[in-house]
Order: sequence, then structure tokens, then C-alpha cells
Amino acid sequence: MRTIYNFLFLLSILCLGLFVLVANTYDSIFVKHFDIQIIKSIQGLEHPFITTVMNFFSFIGDTIQVIIISLIILAILYKVFHQRVELLLFTIVLIGSTALNVLLKDYFQRGRPTFYQMVIEENFSFPSGHSMAALSLYGIIGFLLWRHIPKQSGRIMLIILSAIFIIIIGTSRIYLGVHYPSDIIGAYLISGFWLMFTIWGFINIRENRRLKRKL
Repeated sequence: MRTIYNFLFLLSILCLGLFVLVANTYDSIFVKHFDIQIIKSIQGLEHPFITTVMNFFSFIGDTIQVIIISLIILAILYKVFHQRVELLLFTIVLIGSTALNVLLKDYFQRGRPTFYQMVIEENFSFPSGHSMAALSLYGIIGFLLWRHIPKQSGRIMLIILSAIFIIIIGTSRIYLGVHYPSDIIGAYLISGFWLMFTIWGFINIRENRRLKRKL
């Protein structure tokens, strides 16, 4: 195994550890104060144009839209780049992230913010499903498309666009009043764990198979 792949494993474990820390402290006075201050700062930016932008990014982070985007990406990977094994990785990352979110929400059962909501959500709050889906979806897209982009400038643009979508989708949920910032942070951490661990495992299995074929 190459060092970079082992580094992914270590990063995934770090994300998992930090998620456990956030999950066990979101009811603390410090985190509650942090959440309120960040919410005030973000919602203090309220403006009709910003609200439209935030509603759009929140919309594309909904389950139906994520499924549609995923199907489009799957078709591109298969038809244009002729990737087949990678389709399995893409599917495992997305389905696993969704299942994790459902299980964690049911386990923690954290209520939504109640002091200022632009939209109404009725399920539990921690961790944010939109944020988990965003990091998983755009993270795995970035990983799979990276080697198909020959120019460094194109790769940088891919990373920037992915980061923008991930960050704004998470921020939109705070702006609209349906999540605490700690929900978003927790979502990024647990989704980051799952994404990096799955990629590491996928590469590990593929490299081991290649070594066996050479023997």
C-alpha cells in the first residue's frame, strides 16, 4: 500500500474520533454558546437574494435531487469514462452515508432549532442529512473524476467547485434555521470518515487483487 492511502485511513479515524467528541458535547454550555453565536452571525446576513441562493442549495441537497444527480454521475462514469468497478464504490459511499445518517439521527434524536426557522423540518437534527449527502456526493465525484482531468487547473477547479457546494449546502441549513452548526460539523466529520475509509478500503482491495494476479 502507498503511504497516501494509509494516510486516508488515519484521517478517517481522526474524523471518527472528532465526531464522537462533537456527539458527546453538543449539549454542553460551550457548544450551545458556539451554536447560538454562529447562527446569529449567519442569519444576520438575511437578505432576499441570499435567501434565494440558500434555498437553492438546500433544495439540491434534498434526497430526491441527490438521487437525480447521482444517477446522472453514474451514467457519465459508465458511458463516458467506462468505469464499472468505480460505480460500486460510488454506490457504496452514497448508500452507506444515507444509512449512517438515518441510524445516527434515530440514536441521538436531537431536536431542531426552534427560535428562527424559515422552513419547517420535522425529523431529528443531528447530524445534518443534507451536509452528509453533500460531502459524500461531491467528495466521491471529485475522487473519481480527478484522474480523468489532465490539466492541473482543471483539477483545482474540480476541488474548488466541490468545496463550494459542500460548504454552502451546509451553511444553507443554518441560515434557514433547521440545523445547529454542530449538526453540520458532526455531519462533515462522520461523512468524511465514511468517505475516506471506503476509498481506502476500495483501493486496498483493488491493489491486493493486482498483486495476486502478478504472482
